[in-house]
Amino acid sequence: MLVYEQKRRCAHRAALIFFIGSSLYSTSAFVSPVGSVRREVASASTLTHQPSTLALVTSCSATRAMQQRYSHISDNESKDDNMHKQRWILNSNASTSTQLSAKTTSTDEGTTSSSLQDILILVFPLLLIYISNQWSRYSISYLVDFSTTSDDSNIATSAASSFQAMNIDLQFTQSQYGLLASTAFTILFALSSLLAGSLADRYNRKVLTLASCTVWTMATLAQSAAQSYEQVLIARVIMGGACAFAVPAAYTLIADKISKDKSALANSIYGSGVYLGGALASLSLLLDESLGWRYAMAVIGAFGGVSVAVSGILLPGDGDRNVQNNAKSGGANDGGSDEPSIIENAMQILSIPRVRYLFLASFLRFSSGLMIGVWAAPYYKQAFPDNASEYAVVNAFIVGAMGMSSGILGGYVADWLAVWVKDRKEEISATSSGTMSAVNEFFDEQTIRLLLPIVGSILAIPCWYLTTHTSLSDNAFELAMFWLAVEYLVAECWFGPTIAVLQSTVGSSKTGTAQGMFVLTGAVGNTAPTLLGWIYGNQVAELPSSTTSSEVLADLLGWGVCAGYLLSSVFFAISVGASGVTLDAKNKER
Repeated sequence: MLVYEQKRRCAHRAALIFFIGSSLYSTSAFVSPVGSVRREVASASTLTHQPSTLALVTSCSATRAMQQRYSHISDNESKDDNMHKQRWILNSNASTSTQLSAKTTSTDEGTTSSSLQDILILVFPLLLIYISNQWSRYSISYLVDFSTTSDDSNIATSAASSFQAMNIDLQFTQSQYGLLASTAFTILFALSSLLAGSLADRYNRKVLTLASCTVWTMATLAQSAAQSYEQVLIARVIMGGACAFAVPAAYTLIADKISKDKSALANSIYGSGVYLGGALASLSLLLDESLGWRYAMAVIGAFGGVSVAVSGILLPGDGDRNVQNNAKSGGANDGGSDEPSIIENAMQILSIPRVRYLFLASFLRFSSGLMIGVWAAPYYKQAFPDNASEYAVVNAFIVGAMGMSSGILGGYVADWLAVWVKDRKEEISATSSGTMSAVNEFFDEQTIRLLLPIVGSILAIPCWYLTTHTSLSDNAFELAMFWLAVEYLVAECWFGPTIAVLQSTVGSSKTGTAQGMFVLTGAVGNTAPTLLGWIYGNQVAELPSSTTSSEVLADLLGWGVCAGYLLSSVFFAISVGASGVTLDAKNKER
């Protein structure tokens, strides 16, 4: 038995090392062309963010010519007129430099399409940070164990040890775990989301991204050394506040630097960090078995430190983006004009009916996903105690491979549908003949993307219910994992298309604030797993002898998640027909 146990642990360590290694190897393909691309770009003087000498000389010449043009401005002209002309010069310089150095520049008209290589070069460092974000956030779900056993006196006792189970070591209950895993994280996360979006519109997003990752990495390491439930609670609150700043900065970077016809794909690739981080969180079970929950947390924190170092090297900066934004806004930061507050920006965004329904649908979809993220692992550990190690590996594959495939494929299909609808309408308009299909009449080139979350949420309902109700079958564990894989494949296509529609609806001027509000909907969705934990804890306390705790959790998870999926599909459908006049369009009308 000792030899068998040693072989089993070695196999588990090998599986963990193989998964992490293969993940880093595959993502390194994103960066492998970076060196050659930068060399080619430097020689051709076409890199957008590093203007060539010719571009700089031309920009300087244009600047001198424009300054000579305005050298005869009379002394009695107002300060505001001078400020206006300076902003015009700055924008002209930026335009000249951009035209000379355009390679895959994203424009409002989408005249230049970003290549897959350009997307991957930008997204890889952001993805690495996002993986750390999700692994740190969800690993706690795999480091607790609420399973019990009964002795000869029929007294229920814990089946786990304090070495491997955080809840045993620190002595907290199911309801306290629900608070720890969701609400505690959400408190500062929710408060920071709107601020994070506003800061992403104004300040250096590279600095925001790296600083936030540093803070949640320190919070993760603090959890590994915690000696009480209260210390873990405080660390989770700090972690939540830090995690709120990374996502809005990343999505606004993607919106600025990737062409609109590839926005859903780029957003989906970045969003795959949810699944890769979730897969690593699942493999935390193997770390827990080998090292214990404290050292498992320390490894996760070390990964965060590596992510900060690598992304600090690879992630491009904002350049003069903040200077240009300040000029466009009339020098608001210098007291030239009044700048809308965060609340005023949020109210302007919520004035768009389509955005309101998108946020409501996303809240319901987040609620279902978070109930799965927080409670699925405890459920499977209770329902299939003999398959805990197999679950760690299989679930890592399902979350990583199926979730990532669904997300990226969803983004690709959404972009293809948008181009198809646009080309079809232009063809009919140019020929003044042909009839519009029902799809063309109901959807435009943006809302057609919402077909993915509508259909995906509906298909996910039977799949999820079946994965939580297979315990009576002879091969219950295998069936549960099969339906879980199908559920991830059909359900996780919603993220990229939803973000793309949100960004196109609010316009470029409020992208960061809108993204912060979107993150806030996910933060509010964390109340769902907390509520489920409270109901679960109360029902277990009054549990009859004929019912097991895993059966109670299966019913709560089954009905709760499925209800969220159904309602989210309804509101995604309603948002398609709602008015979606963008803020940029409203400003032009004024």
